[in-house]
This record gives sequence, structure tokens and C-alpha cells, in this order.
Amino acid sequence: MARMPWTTARRTSAAAAAALTPFLLTVFAAAPAQAHGAPTDPVSRVFACSPDGGSSGTTACRAAIAANGAPFTAWDNLRVANVNGRDRQTIPDGKLCSGGLPAYRGLDLARSDWPATRLSPGATLTMKYVSTIPHTGTFRMYLTEPGYDPSKPLKWSDLPQQPFAEVKDPALTDGAYRIRMTLPKDRTGRQVLYTIWQNSSTADTYYSCSDVVFPAAAGNDGGGNGAG
Repeated sequence: MARMPWTTARRTSAAAAAALTPFLLTVFAAAPAQAHGAPTDPVSRVFACSPDGGSSGTTACRAAIAANGAPFTAWDNLRVANVNGRDRQTIPDGKLCSGGLPAYRGLDLARSDWPATRLSPGATLTMKYVSTIPHTGTFRMYLTEPGYDPSKPLKWSDLPQQPFAEVKDPALTDGAYRIRMTLPKDRTGRQVLYTIWQNSSTADTYYSCSDVVFPAAAGNDGGGNGAG
């Protein structure tokens, strides 16, 4: 058998490597990154509407998936790199629930029928935040201000300047962080529990919206703010 000249073989190998490079880049770009998680109780929009969340067939989730153009299979990967605590400067108004990420844009739909969790004002809440890859970091929890209108896109001005609860490096038990907090006493009707998880072991910050419903104020029929 005739042996291929070394220069020809080298060119052939280089051409093959060049042809393979885009494929490899695609594979590595699609590979999961570090630090994954989202609240499952009170259920976050991204988890509720995922194939694992049990609510993907609801009207709100169907609309979110349609707006997304794809199902929320990567429910644990809603993260933005290099925010470094500059959440309000980085995440645009109206895109808080998606973190400004096009792949999660359906979560920003302004609706009053998102799957929701019923809560009591002033009660102690233990949030279950599932983490498929554990990391250190700080959780900050915000609750929309009294008078929040779920029919309008969520803005930073709908949230207090300071979180009502903040926890650093909680213990990971059975695949989840369990974070205890005391809820504000003055909320009624439908609200959004907004959670920011700023990792300290990676450059990522995670954002999530959990829709919650408090008892309606006296003399108010709730205005469609029941749990979905």
C-alpha cells in the first residue's frame, strides 16, 4: 500500500479537525454549567411549568411555553453570570422572572393565573430550594409591595429596596436548601416571592419568581387573585 506523504496527511488531519471543531463547540456549549437550582416550595414559575413540575398543562404554563418556543426542561439553570450584586442595574424591568434571558422569556408574562402557593401573612415559611449541584452563596428574598398588580410586568419598583429575609450558606439536605423566614404581615391577595441566589463559589446569580396568594383584605373579593 502506498503511504500518504507526511505533508498531505498533516493537511488532511488539520482539515478534519477544522470540520470537527464547530461540532465540539456546539457540544461543549450545550453541556450543563455549574450550580443549578430553583424553588419548588413555594413553587417557582420555572419549576411549575417544567416537565417535572406538574403544572405544564395549566393555561399560564401553556402560554409561557408558547412564548418561550420550547419547554422549560432546564428549570434549574436560570442564571446570569458576573452580576456581582448589581441586580437592579443588570436585570431590566419587566424581565425579572426570566433574569433577562431570552430562553426563559415566557416567565415574564403578566398574568394572574400562574400556579401559586397559599400563604398566611406573618407566618413562618420554610422555602425548599432544590439544588442539583450544591454551591455556597447568599439567598435574598423579596415580596412584592402591597398593591402589586399581577396584570402588569414585574418591575424593580414593585419590590422593596431591602429583602425581608437573607440567608448565607444554608445547609444542603437531601438535595435541597431549606430556608426559614418570617413573612411580612401586611400582604394580601396575589403577590410574587422573588428569590435571588448569589453564588460565592461561582460567578452566577440565580433568579426566580414564586407566585403566592395571601387571604384577601376585608371587603375585597380578591379580584381574581386565587391560587392557580
